[in-house]
Amino acid sequence: MGKQYAFSAVLMGAACLVALPAQAQSWQPDKNIEIVINTAPGSGQDSTGRLIQKILQDRKLVNTSITINNKPGGGGVIAYTYLQSHPGDGHFVSIASKSLLTNHISGRAPMTYSHLTPLAILFEEYIAVAVKADSPIKSGRELLDRMKKDPGTYSFGVATSLGNPNHQGVAMALKDAGIDLRKTKTPVFQSGGNAITALLGGHVDAVPGSVGLMRKYVEAGTVRLIAIASPQRLTGIFANTPTWKEQGANAIVSNWRGLIGPPNMTPAQTAYWDNALKQLTQTDAWKKELADNNWDNEYKTSAETRRYMDADYAELKAFLTELELVKAK
Repeated sequence: MGKQYAFSAVLMGAACLVALPAQAQSWQPDKNIEIVINTAPGSGQDSTGRLIQKILQDRKLVNTSITINNKPGGGGVIAYTYLQSHPGDGHFVSIASKSLLTNHISGRAPMTYSHLTPLAILFEEYIAVAVKADSPIKSGRELLDRMKKDPGTYSFGVATSLGNPNHQGVAMALKDAGIDLRKTKTPVFQSGGNAITALLGGHVDAVPGSVGLMRKYVEAGTVRLIAIASPQRLTGIFANTPTWKEQGANAIVSNWRGLIGPPNMTPAQTAYWDNALKQLTQTDAWKKELADNNWDNEYKTSAETRRYMDADYAELKAFLTELELVKAK
């Protein structure tokens, strides 16, 4: 009996070990999921969050309700601090972009991806520079030529912090043209939508922002794009806008968007989001948005995202130092 009992115990232990991986994948949300947006409604971040919410709900890729919680301010600090206050809770996720990295590098935020749980990179999009439809600024080349004579000639509405990809989308061209960035006017706004509102109201001369943000304003005819920081011209409604490179400035800047969770999420929780987001990126609705907005499909799992952010952080630190937006150490 002793040997038989011992053998049975071994079998039971082995069965438990085999069951562990399955259990690790078994987490399911059992209450409302909150998608935290670090900018105000009307921004590119906000649009991305609401698109994710709609597809996850319409395709029933999650089994609970989903709400949007806008927490703008501090270049994302308010939203990410809120996320940090729910450690280990997979019911809270936030839209993230390169600003999560650049704000920490520049000293404007106390936290970055390593203080949270990276969940996914979803897509990348290039940065465009918009002016009012009736603006006297006719091209990116004209803007650079005038600012060479006086760096304070024009003002740029930047969302949501200096040094982030939106700012880089014009700052890189200015620096390449030999313009002193320290002498430029760059008021900061809490969202791309707020910056566009200031542009339309005549409070700033130009706004750099993602092509996704610009689409509806271009379609409405209220803004005109003078440059896109892409390696070649984009398609569709952006096909007539020249790149910075075409206008003599070596400036290529893109911004990724993805999801990040609170600190200390479990492997089971990240596995759940890996599965849900992979399914989301395979839907026709998502693919249509990618095509309509000239977004590059760059989906990465949680593990791949962490490795990507490790590399991107190092590259961005070198890049911002070169732009003199971060002091070299």
